[in-house]
Amino acid sequence: MANLTISNRSAADTPGDALVVALGSGNGAAALAPGHGLPRKTVSHLKSVVADLELAGKVGEVTTIAAVPEVTAKLLVLAGVGELGTDPVALEEVRKGFGAAIRTLTKKKKVAVVVPGTSVELVAAVAEGVALGAYAVSKAGTTSTDAVDAVALVGPADAASRRAVKRAAAIGEAVAYTRDLVNLPPNLLYPATFVDSLADRIKGTKVKLKSYDMKALRAGGFGGTVGVGQGSANEPRIAVLSYTPSRSKASIAFVGKGITFDSGGLCIKPANGMLTMKCDMAGAAAVAGAVLAIAELGLPITVTGYLGLAENMPSSTAQRPSDVVTMRGGKTVEVLNTDAEGRMVLGDCIALASESKPDAIVDIATLTGAQVIALANTAAVMGNDEDFRTRLLEAAQSVGESMWPMPLPNELRPGLESINADLAHKGGAEGGMLTAGLFLGEFVGEGIPWGHLDIAGPAFNDKAPAGYWPKGGTGFGVRTLVGLAESYA
Repeated sequence: MANLTISNRSAADTPGDALVVALGSGNGAAALAPGHGLPRKTVSHLKSVVADLELAGKVGEVTTIAAVPEVTAKLLVLAGVGELGTDPVALEEVRKGFGAAIRTLTKKKKVAVVVPGTSVELVAAVAEGVALGAYAVSKAGTTSTDAVDAVALVGPADAASRRAVKRAAAIGEAVAYTRDLVNLPPNLLYPATFVDSLADRIKGTKVKLKSYDMKALRAGGFGGTVGVGQGSANEPRIAVLSYTPSRSKASIAFVGKGITFDSGGLCIKPANGMLTMKCDMAGAAAVAGAVLAIAELGLPITVTGYLGLAENMPSSTAQRPSDVVTMRGGKTVEVLNTDAEGRMVLGDCIALASESKPDAIVDIATLTGAQVIALANTAAVMGNDEDFRTRLLEAAQSVGESMWPMPLPNELRPGLESINADLAHKGGAEGGMLTAGLFLGEFVGEGIPWGHLDIAGPAFNDKAPAGYWPKGGTGFGVRTLVGLAESYA
């Protein structure tokens, strides 16, 4: 993770391998964003380059220029940021623009970035874009050597701006950890090693870890988790991360789906359908990242993360369609399709989370293909409380993560009826994203506001990198969960 600092020194005199300057697109023409403070000769040169190359200043447009007069840095990078502003949409464009620019510089060690203005909102957006874009994917089992070592922001260095930069660094570190977990191959990341990683990561923090092994899962009545994981040589786990500050203002439970590899079980997926299934634990990874970030920021909110970890594999011991299992809390569930396994580990964890009666529960999961078809890279938000669902959506908007409200129609509930159990674990072909939400709602404790985030689309980028998203794990959801906690603080 790059070291982030901010100072009000001259941009032109700031040393480094590269200097990043914003290029806006207001009034139909590209122009250097305000606040750069560059010398007249430098500005004249850059204006000529912009005109000669017919640059537009659109988001994601990155132009690298060498030997710029009166600039100490070896390279100057123009980062397209669209129309500058401080509304949520414009700030997200800033994040994407600077993220795209810094992503092209990951082999550079020291980079300076000019904040295009003086507002703390712009400082925060630039710092977050840089922190998210500076990530470099590591080869399996290694540590990346391509990441930028240090980024010096050039802008207002007042106390509020320094706090914004510190927050961005914490978010960037948490998202990077989340991405690392998602990107690990399933022969290296399985339930036991996931727990080992958490144990190592929380050292020196105020986060505590408890985990349930197979024996404890059976004894604790976690039939959904046991059923999903029983077909694998890698036994399932539930990991519980807790952060409990003094004078806490609220308590929130985060629940994450952690299927470290999903073959579909006996209802096996086609070969091509398994290619990205190492990412089926992205919800659990996001919960881990969020809890760590909240603790790092010292928010006065009690947060407990419940990670349901299992590997869904076919074998002679695997769960069968029509099996009936008893979930945490005593409800029985008839399994209709072993490839709809995520809701089973989530149901157990939501029931466990409800037992401590938090002020709210949020689960996050790469849950349904229906979400991808309906909303692509926009996550779906469902829940049992309209005000809380709105609060979740507002948190997502404030941090720049794209989410959309979806209903939980009562008329679909009969599709979850079973003659053999309290519940069937999935409904028919219609409204699969919604019936999955209805199923999860059955395990929420009475009177507890609950939100469900289906992030199947945005959790993993199997296309070219874009903005601050690398190829592979995106770390989606971490910022929304942190933003939600901040709304209580």
